[in-house]
Amino acid sequence: MLFWVGLASALLYFAGFTWIEHNRYKKGPWEFVFRATNQTPVLEIIQPALGLSNVTLIFLQAPLPSHLPQTVRFQLGQPPPFDLPFGRCVFLDTLFLPGTVVVEAFGHEIQVLPRTLTIDRREQPWKSGEKILLTNRLGATLSSE
Repeated sequence: MLFWVGLASALLYFAGFTWIEHNRYKKGPWEFVFRATNQTPVLEIIQPALGLSNVTLIFLQAPLPSHLPQTVRFQLGQPPPFDLPFGRCVFLDTLFLPGTVVVEAFGHEIQVLPRTLTIDRREQPWKSGEKILLTNRLGATLSSE
């Protein structure tokens, strides 16, 4: 009898563990493409499972880093803060992907969540293909193309 209880417990544990792990990773990570357009730093945000592509942040009047383009996938947990091709990641939660990523770049705080994009603590609804212009100074105004 004890054997069957142990066996049932082990099977339930492994089934539950497999189900939870599948749900943690099934949507995939945020993908940030750091690149330059017309000598201007650009951050492109992609998340295919949420139907997001080509959400582009353009940092006007910002210095251009020399090591572009680079792609960063926020798939594995890493203790923040850590440097990115430009700016740094100050918060990262990848427990259930895509998770939450907060980046500081050129004086702006950019927070990506599955439900919304937040720039300088102001919510900006997700729109694939959107271009958002940001200036390289604190308190700058947002404008969308």
